[in-house]
Amino acid sequence: MRATGKPWIFLAGYLGRRLGCSKLKAATLAPNTKPCDAMIHDQRPYRLKKLYLWIEQRYAQQFIAPQLASLGPGFHLMKPWNIRLHGAHISVGKNIHIVTADDRKVSLSTWQFEDNSGHIRIGDNCLLCPGVRIDSASEVQINDNCMLAAGSYITDADWHDIYDRTRAVGTTAKVRLNSNVWVGDGSIICKGVTIGENSVIGAGAVVTHDIPANVIAAGNPARVVKHLDPARTLVTRASLFTDPAALAHQNDQIDRYVLTKNSLLNWLRTYFFPRRGE
Repeated sequence: MRATGKPWIFLAGYLGRRLGCSKLKAATLAPNTKPCDAMIHDQRPYRLKKLYLWIEQRYAQQFIAPQLASLGPGFHLMKPWNIRLHGAHISVGKNIHIVTADDRKVSLSTWQFEDNSGHIRIGDNCLLCPGVRIDSASEVQINDNCMLAAGSYITDADWHDIYDRTRAVGTTAKVRLNSNVWVGDGSIICKGVTIGENSVIGAGAVVTHDIPANVIAAGNPARVVKHLDPARTLVTRASLFTDPAALAHQNDQIDRYVLTKNSLLNWLRTYFFPRRGE
């Protein structure tokens, strides 16, 4: 879906890209290193960072929220201009945290075609990291407090028939991640899979069948390699949001402490003329 809005919002998105980056590439960096990757210390003044966070919030409200069937309160979308939404029936709960990068966009896509109608439902307090992709032609249900690490992929379809390669979508089957599931870096969750609550999927795993609750699964195809200790208390992401106002105040106090001595002139200098170690 193409977003439309006031021209100043587009300018705000551009400024957000620039303000979120504290310096240009130094001569000693690797050839493919981007400017933001060069940052050792955040040189932005406190008020400049607050402006950047405001731009992120306004961009998300103007361009991301209208493309969703629902978006709960308390959302934090980092660099929301790198979020790609395609199709209808995408719902997101409260306190969602989506982290993106210019080279690792987050993509949520549903397919509506003939008998297929994709749905993506993401619960409360979930975390999506850079490069996450979720594609649905039937239903992907992600319950509360789930974490999807960088580059993980969830799909409920084959996307082409095995024998008739001209037929789109192919076989579909619903995917369900129960509460507190943690999907590791680069993992793939295939159609028809249910993952039990609290379970962890190891990095690079390919999950082709159901995974029970309270286990760690890894490998290709994924299998259970360890059971969680029932004697240990599991602290979930829900605990972060028991007092949202206190959390916001704490984060603001950290920013004030870390950034309060930074000046606009020094930030501009480090942006255009960085020195080693900055």
